[in-house]
Amino acid sequence: MTSERSDLLPTSASLAHRSAQTVPWADRLVDGFLAHWLALLLTAMLIFVGIPFLAPLFMAWGWTRAGELIYTLYIPFCHQLPQRSWFLFGEKFTYTLDEIARVYPDTDPWSLRFFYGTPEMGWKVAWSDRMVSFYAMTPVFGLIYAGIRRWRPKLAPISGRLFLLALLPLALDGGTHMISDMIAGISSGGFRDTNAWLALLTGNAFPGFYAGDHYGTFNWWMRLLTGLLAAWGVAFYLFPWLDRLLARERIRHREALARRQAT
Repeated sequence: MTSERSDLLPTSASLAHRSAQTVPWADRLVDGFLAHWLALLLTAMLIFVGIPFLAPLFMAWGWTRAGELIYTLYIPFCHQLPQRSWFLFGEKFTYTLDEIARVYPDTDPWSLRFFYGTPEMGWKVAWSDRMVSFYAMTPVFGLIYAGIRRWRPKLAPISGRLFLLALLPLALDGGTHMISDMIAGISSGGFRDTNAWLALLTGNAFPGFYAGDHYGTFNWWMRLLTGLLAAWGVAFYLFPWLDRLLARERIRHREALARRQAT
């Protein structure tokens, strides 16, 4: 029924070829947005999540003020703790708090976020590792959805239950980290810093895997995997849902336009 109605309405091509007097610029603008909303949204999201990766690049190039500006602008969106961040252009990809303390002895959590790196260690990305896997990967999964949509235009959103299940591991991992940090302090030996409970459950089968936040540890993998799962859930629930909503809105907009033109 919807497809039969839409066949009788003006197409994007026909709207583009009519004069501004027949089709006001505002109507063309609205129709264009409703037709290309996903591309516009993903472009904006990719720019937003990509800028933090420019911070270490600018610092490595010696553009210190530009790099520090990015770190400062993204403070409201991420804690930027260096022991939970990725470093580029240096000796290692991640560093422990003890390694950072050798060159930056102030371990106060607020002060730590202002440690950006050194020429030898490299420079941190202005996202923490969790935000890289969640924030940055959401538009990437959005691009995958956009590709699938080209040959399956009526792809349905995942169920609300599956969406919540995809978010649950992120909530549990982030929530237990927050509780641990509140009780013992950030990276100060809390139950999510040592993960002694996991070592006990597994008989300490993987020494070096349990404690810390650096690359290869349990915490590092959990932040990566739970962020990826949540990003997938957001992309394949919200984007198809918005697709259906805005497709219906586009039909209503064209119907209103057709009625105005008929009078």
